[in-house]
Amino acid sequence: MSRLTLTTEGERHIIVTRRFDAPPSLLWRAHTEAALLQQWCVGPDGWTMPECISEAVPGGRIFFRWADASGHGFHLTGHSVEVTPHHRIVHVERMHLPDPTPDNHVVTLFQPDAGGTILRMTMTLPEEGVRAAMLATGMADGMEASYQRLERWAGHAADA
Repeated sequence: MSRLTLTTEGERHIIVTRRFDAPPSLLWRAHTEAALLQQWCVGPDGWTMPECISEAVPGGRIFFRWADASGHGFHLTGHSVEVTPHHRIVHVERMHLPDPTPDNHVVTLFQPDAGGTILRMTMTLPEEGVRAAMLATGMADGMEASYQRLERWAGHAADA
């Protein structure tokens, strides 16, 4: 069962919310350290992230490349805009499928919540049609699969 909530707001926004049983500091690390991103941020089973650059500083480069079992895949490029450790990340990203999509402006918040964290990600897309196309990909399923991996990692890291 998915613990992720995906809603829309206005014509251009997608809001993803999910609670984790882990403190903001662990989720922050998992969202900013390349080696950790490669462990959990891979979508459905059978996918990997063989390349990852995550520079969590203003102006820092973002590059993720995903591949399926046959080696086919896609990548994401972008840059960090604002970084407040353990609390907020603002970045701009574009998917290359293979052609680049329009810029997606993303704000990710890590809000403490009774021993855990509520992650709230707001994506702002350039127009309603781009948002509709993104939602049609079934993105919530891939995100929840990744977040389940993240939840398991955070549980082990918290115990260590």
